Amino acid sequence: RAELERKRKRLEEIRKAREEKAKQKNEKGTSTDGKPNITLTVDNATDGNDDDNKLRRVGSDLEKKRLDADNILKGIDEELVKPASTARIRKVLRKDLKLGMSQVSTTSLAPKEVVAYSKETQTPVPDPSDDEETKQATADSNKPNENGEDNEDQDIEQDDEEEDKPPKLPELSDEEKKHILNSQDFTKFFLRATTIVERAITEEVDIFVDYTGGDDEDKEGAYNQNEEAPHEPDGIVLIWNLKFNKKETPEFVFRCQSAVMSVAFSQFHPNIVIGGTHSGQVVLWDSRSYKRTPVQRTPLSAAAHTHPVFCIDVLGTQNANNLISICNDGKLCSWSLDMLSQPQDTMELQYKQKVVPVSCMAFPTNDVNNFIVGSEEGTVYSGIRHGNKAGISEAFESHQAPITGISTHHANTQVDFSHLFLTSSFDWCAKLWTQKTTRPLHSFEGYGDYVYDVKWSPVHPALFASVDGSGRLDLWNINKDTEVSAYSEVVTNNVALNCLKWSQSGLQLVTGDADGKLYIYNVGENLASPLSDESSRLTATLQEMQANSAPASDSQQSQTNVRGSSIR
Repeated sequence: RAELERKRKRLEEIRKAREEKAKQKNEKGTSTDGKPNITLTVDNATDGNDDDNKLRRVGSDLEKKRLDADNILKGIDEELVKPASTARIRKVLRKDLKLGMSQVSTTSLAPKEVVAYSKETQTPVPDPSDDEETKQATADSNKPNENGEDNEDQDIEQDDEEEDKPPKLPELSDEEKKHILNSQDFTKFFLRATTIVERAITEEVDIFVDYTGGDDEDKEGAYNQNEEAPHEPDGIVLIWNLKFNKKETPEFVFRCQSAVMSVAFSQFHPNIVIGGTHSGQVVLWDSRSYKRTPVQRTPLSAAAHTHPVFCIDVLGTQNANNLISICNDGKLCSWSLDMLSQPQDTMELQYKQKVVPVSCMAFPTNDVNNFIVGSEEGTVYSGIRHGNKAGISEAFESHQAPITGISTHHANTQVDFSHLFLTSSFDWCAKLWTQKTTRPLHSFEGYGDYVYDVKWSPVHPALFASVDGSGRLDLWNINKDTEVSAYSEVVTNNVALNCLKWSQSGLQLVTGDADGKLYIYNVGENLASPLSDESSRLTATLQEMQANSAPASDSQQSQTNVRGSSIR
C-alpha cells in the first residue's frame, strides 16, 4: 500500500511539471499583429495523447522532406531539358546532394569442387599370392594369444628389421649386363669416376677440377702400336696434365686404326685434338665426347693425303683459322675444322721440278702465309701459301742427312727475331739460320748421336733446347756460349729422346723417348728467365756469327761432309 501511495505522488509531480512547461510556452508565444496567441490546453490524462502528438509531428516532417525532394527533382528535369553541357550537368547533380554512410555486407562463397575421373584409379586385380598371404595373416591373428604384449613387441622388431634391410635388387641377365656396359651413359660415368678416384689416390689438389675443355698445362703424346697389346688399334694419343705430377696415368686416351705420326692442340678450340696418321688421314678427337675414336676424319682419296702426314698445325685467329697439313709426298692441304670432308685448298710443294719429301714444318710468329719445311734430303725450304709466287721460293742447303726438327723464334721481345729458325738433323748437329741468307749462321756440334728435335724457348730470346739419340737433353744459351751447352742431362737408361716440348711459361720441358715414356724437367729461373738486356746481347751475337760464317763456311762444310760420310 505504501508503494502505491508513492507511485501516485510521482504521477502527480509529473503532471504538474508538464502543465508548467505548457504555460511557459504559451506565455512566450505572441502573434505578429500584437495579439496574443490563443493556445488550447488539454489536460493529458494519459500518455497516449503525447504519443499521438509525436506521430503528427513526424508525419508533417516527412511530408515536408517529400515536397523538398519533388522540388529538387523538378529542377533537375528542367535543367536537363535545356541544351546539355558537362559543367551544367555536374552543377545540377551536385546541387543539394548530401553523402551518407551505408552498411555493406560481404559474403564469401567457396568455389564449386570439380571431381574428375582418372582411368588409372581403378580396382586392382588381386594377386593369388597376396590372397594366400592375407589368409595366412588373418589365420594367425585369429589364433588365441596368450601373451599379447610379447607379440606386439616382436611385430615391432620385425618391422624395424625389414626397414633396415636393403631393397632386393633384380638379377640381370648376361645380355642386360652387356647392354649396360656398352651404353653411352655408363661409359661416360666410368671414365669420369675412374679419373677422380685416380686423382684422389695420388694427388693432394682439387680432384674435381674438370680439364675437359683443355688447359695450358696439358701436353700431348703420340705413339704407335703397343707390342704388349697386339689387338689394340695401331694409333694412340695420350693427354697428360702437368698439374698432377704424381699421377702416372693420362687424362684422356684417344685411339685410331692407323699409327699417329703427328699431333697438335687447337689453340682456338681447347677441347679438340688433331692427329696426322700413317695412312694419310687427318683425324680429329673431341674431349667432350665419350667416344675415344675420332669424331671426324679426312677421306682417303687423291683430293687429300695418301702418304704419311708428319706435319700439322692450326693457324689464324679465333674467328678465322685453318688446319694446315703436309704429307711425305709434298702435298700441302688447308682444312676447315668444321668440315674435313674435303680440303679448302691444296698445293704441291716442288723445287726445280722435283717433289719435296717434307719431314717437318714451322710457321714464323703471327704469319699464316710464309712457312719453312725440312726434307728427307737434308735441305730446308721456305715457301709462300698465297700470291703470285705461291710454292717453294728458296732452299737452304747445309745438312747432309734428313731434317728431323725445325723451330722458328717465338719469344716476344722488343727486337724482331722472327726471321731466325733452328734445325736438327741425323748428321749429329743443329744449325741456326736466318731467312735473310741461305747460309747457316752457326752450327752447334758436339752431339754424339742423331739430333731428333730442337725447340726455341717461348720466353727467353737466346735459349733453346735439343734432344738426341743418346738420351741427352741440352739447353743452349747462345748469348753466353755457342760451343758448349749451358746445361746437359742424360736419361739413365740411355734410350733415345725423339721429341721435345716447352710449356708456355718456359719453366718446364717435356721430352719423350723411344720406349714411350715421358720425362718432365723443371727449368731453373736462372736459365729460363731472360735478363733485361738479352735482346740487345742477342743482336750483337748474331752480328758476330754472321761475320764469322762467311770465312768459316768452307771448313764447316768439309767437316760436315766427313761426319755425314761416317753416318752413312
